[in-house]
Amino acid sequence: MTNRLDEIPRVRITNLPTPLVELKRLAEVLGGPRIFMKRDDLTGLALGGNKTRKLEFLLGEALARKCDAVITGGATQSNHCRQTAAAAAAVGLECHLALGGEPPAVPEGNLLLDRLFGATVHWCGEFGKGELIPKIAGELRAGGRAPYVIPFGGSNAVGALGFVAAIAELKEQLAPLGARIGHLIVPSSSGGTHAGMAVGVDFFDLDLNVIGIGIDRGEPGEPSYESELAALANEVAERIGAAPHYDERSFQMRYGYYGGGYEVVGDLEREATYLVGSREGILLDPVYAARAMGALIDMIRKGEFASSDAVLFWHTGGIPAIFLHAKDLVS
Repeated sequence: MTNRLDEIPRVRITNLPTPLVELKRLAEVLGGPRIFMKRDDLTGLALGGNKTRKLEFLLGEALARKCDAVITGGATQSNHCRQTAAAAAAVGLECHLALGGEPPAVPEGNLLLDRLFGATVHWCGEFGKGELIPKIAGELRAGGRAPYVIPFGGSNAVGALGFVAAIAELKEQLAPLGARIGHLIVPSSSGGTHAGMAVGVDFFDLDLNVIGIGIDRGEPGEPSYESELAALANEVAERIGAAPHYDERSFQMRYGYYGGGYEVVGDLEREATYLVGSREGILLDPVYAARAMGALIDMIRKGEFASSDAVLFWHTGGIPAIFLHAKDLVS
């Protein structure tokens, strides 16, 4: 098997490796397994976050293709859009963001940062998942620009390569640790992070059970998210010279933590934020990280892990969202 990962265009805009830390005080409170955390909230660019890993490969391809602008989209407070705006500024590309909703009177949170990074915002009303990106791209091309389109969440085969590389990084950190970590818990939404990890675990021969926590997936009537993950993982595998062998059974998801919906902070997220903050001095994003950590806490309390186990939680960043949810967190 040939490793083509190092041959793929990439820009280095992330502070790597991110720390791997043990949450001893949280584990003591919960009376469960050892808990470790991979701190991708400390990737460095634009207040950190996991999307920067994807953007290293996405912008690497954009520059290789001689593009002069990037376009992506998401919700008004998208962490992905914030990091894309900063990454584009760091490598000298114009950035266009297709954001759902309407312009607020005063930009706050990630939207404020988008503006500070020089992004051009296109307000898209009800279309909050990049549906109008093709139209914007066409307008830019008509004006003589060469735009590079980044999908929702940066979750295509190119972006997911960032998390194949992340698993190689993790493997090096685990070697001197002296603990066998059997389970990896990660927020799973647009799929690139989760699919890339699955390929990376196989490719770098790491004995690790990846469990995705559904952040905005799993409602009745939705298409199978696992089939989407499998299709994406197979594309990623082909790009690095691995065998595309993934199907729905290759992915483990937990959907029971949707609560009141996407971006709705409830008791689960609130308790997780306070427990990790007060015991470890670490902030959690209330939309992604707190929901996934709340799921892990619930799984521990239900006895899904033995006290002799060790689990790894992947912190995906998103810290600016804390300030927009102040009322939810203190209620």
